[in-house]
Amino acid sequence: MIDRDSLPPPAPFWHRLNSFFAFPFQLRPLAYGLLLAFCSLLFEAVFFLPDALAFVVIEVGIILAASRYGFKIIALGARGIRDSADFGRESSDEWTYLPWKLFAISLVQTLLIGWLAWYELVLGTVGLFVMSFTFPAAVIVLVQSGSFFQAMNPAYVMDAMRTIGWPYALLCFFLFLLSTGAQVAISMVLPMFDGRIVLPIVNFAFIYFGWVMASLLGYVMYQHHDAFGIDLVPGAGADEGAPVDRRTPAQIAAQRTDAEVAQCITDGDLAAALGIAYEAQRTADTDDLAAQRRYHRVLALMPDKKDTLFDHARRFIPLLMRRDLASEALKVFKACRAIDKTFVLDDPATVIAMARAEWRGGDAHGTLALLSGFDKRFRGHEAIPQAYELAARALVQGLGRADMAQPILTTLENRYPQSEQTQEVRWLLRPAA
Repeated sequence: MIDRDSLPPPAPFWHRLNSFFAFPFQLRPLAYGLLLAFCSLLFEAVFFLPDALAFVVIEVGIILAASRYGFKIIALGARGIRDSADFGRESSDEWTYLPWKLFAISLVQTLLIGWLAWYELVLGTVGLFVMSFTFPAAVIVLVQSGSFFQAMNPAYVMDAMRTIGWPYALLCFFLFLLSTGAQVAISMVLPMFDGRIVLPIVNFAFIYFGWVMASLLGYVMYQHHDAFGIDLVPGAGADEGAPVDRRTPAQIAAQRTDAEVAQCITDGDLAAALGIAYEAQRTADTDDLAAQRRYHRVLALMPDKKDTLFDHARRFIPLLMRRDLASEALKVFKACRAIDKTFVLDDPATVIAMARAEWRGGDAHGTLALLSGFDKRFRGHEAIPQAYELAARALVQGLGRADMAQPILTTLENRYPQSEQTQEVRWLLRPAA
């Protein structure tokens, strides 16, 4: 484990300004930003709407998409991810709705300032300054909590400002400069162009500076992740001198759950261990091998959960076979058979695959145990000839009991006279020269 307490703190954000300006030029955000920017040219393709309305609809869509990605930059940056290639497919439902919540916050604050200005112009001016100064802290609270009400709560906003300390004023100053950067860039570039290409240029300018601000906010949250209660991802802080943790977030979560379950078992609290393991596999993907393996092992420790163990094994074993873990699948099957000799699988393809694996391992008895009653349990299934052929091979080549394989050949000749398996078994039982 990495002792982060012994590591130097992250560098102040004003030492990393170049990295914030460079972030939107990383390959993935650059491609996505250009795609969004050029979407502004599609308003004529929305033929069922007037051009003006189509333009507004498309621009709103661009703003939403760019804002959602901006919130993703902040949220993942707060956890120490500053390379867009490491974003992967990480997503959160909260990021989807954060732009709407931020819009609602801005609307409420604007209405409040408008009312103050109507009541007294000076109060309106003061309110505008306060809103502008506290807005970055409100965004930080919104990203951290995902809550509109917490982001509107002055206590949470002030707490975020206190956490950052005096550099918060410098943060506001840089954000103010960046918020005007798009207008400055547009005023410099637009005279060089005319026509419709102006639309993508304007959009990209706003997208670029918006994502620069998002990268800056994410890093500030990362600077104070301990105070904000943010868990860093593996590898975060490597450029500050931290040794690199190569574990994925999923591996870290799985190891933590393993430790909790192991502690419960050590304490003799199997019910608690089962509850943790059950919940972990319930909320995980159905093909999460670690979660399913953990749940199965806890069930195996509880004799009164035999039926649950068997039901889970019938789902767990096919998963192991899909992952090419035939030896583990066979161990699980045999463990269940040791508890109840009537235990069988209900998936014919899995049964055949396991029987083949058992035969390749040289266990003829195990092969026959798996195939026992196959034709009755899966009546009419297309894999029955394969089961017959494999059983005959185990009897003849594994046990030297050609006499017991003869009825299999008779059945194959009667039911599947032209099949490849019939010919194979006929060859196996050919008379000795």
